[in-house]
Amino acid sequence: MDLVTFQIESEQEGVRIDSFLAGELENLSRSYIQKILKGGGVRVNEKPVKSNYRIQEGDQICLEIPEEQEPDIQPENIPLSILYEDEDVLVVDKPKNMVVHPAAGHYEHTLVNAIMYHCAGNLSGINGVLRPGIVHRIDKDTTGALVICKNDKAHQCLAEQLAEHSITRKYRAIVQGYFNEETLTIEGDIGRHPTDRKKMAMNVRNGKPAVTHVKVLERLKGYSYIECQLETGRTHQIRVHLSSIGHPLLGDTVYGPSKPAIAGLQGQTLHAMVLGFIHPSTGKMIECCAPLPEYFEKLLRRLR
Repeated sequence: MDLVTFQIESEQEGVRIDSFLAGELENLSRSYIQKILKGGGVRVNEKPVKSNYRIQEGDQICLEIPEEQEPDIQPENIPLSILYEDEDVLVVDKPKNMVVHPAAGHYEHTLVNAIMYHCAGNLSGINGVLRPGIVHRIDKDTTGALVICKNDKAHQCLAEQLAEHSITRKYRAIVQGYFNEETLTIEGDIGRHPTDRKKMAMNVRNGKPAVTHVKVLERLKGYSYIECQLETGRTHQIRVHLSSIGHPLLGDTVYGPSKPAIAGLQGQTLHAMVLGFIHPSTGKMIECCAPLPEYFEKLLRRLR
């Protein structure tokens, strides 16, 4: 059994304990943490608490994570849209509403389940049984290009390129409002939000440098169609950066308006269009382009 402890500071107080722990422990889902709470596995100041307990400054939290048997992640015959594939890497066009990898308590219907079936076990093992082959992620509601590594050599090579910011990652997005300039660069450290642990925020303690380059492609009816190129790759980077300058993504109810501006829109309008990297074996540049999904094309036509 693993024991995890936290000391709550003033800027963190007022948050539900299940939400706080889910934000701090990204490998555990909120529902799984709630099960631990229900079983008395979370103690605050040496007393068990319920999921709706709101943490206070000075609280000492002790979480007992039960030892789990190695999860049995099963291959699933889920169709993949393949942009490129060879013996080292696989580049897929991830659809909307698909989670990239399993988390505790949720082991089905993810991209990992799909690639395990497609690659028949030929995946890198560096990130363990929950994330075989996964070297980077995109959000559940973000569509587009994602590279999978089929062996550890490829994984190490791609991880180094990510760390050096040498991988090309260009996104297409629809954002609220108009820009005064055609190009701009957004800079600002990004880290975990101090009170809402499911969100990221700008210029917070322990934040890491983040840089996003923006190019305006087209003015729409009340919105702008833009390209964002990542220089760094922090969690929710594009969403946080654009919201910070008053141009949240259309459909982003976390960093923008709480209700979608367009009925029926599920999640933010963000698409990973271009992914370029140096091939781990040949040394040649590989660049893949994921076409805009149908829902995105329809939105553009509607807003023109």
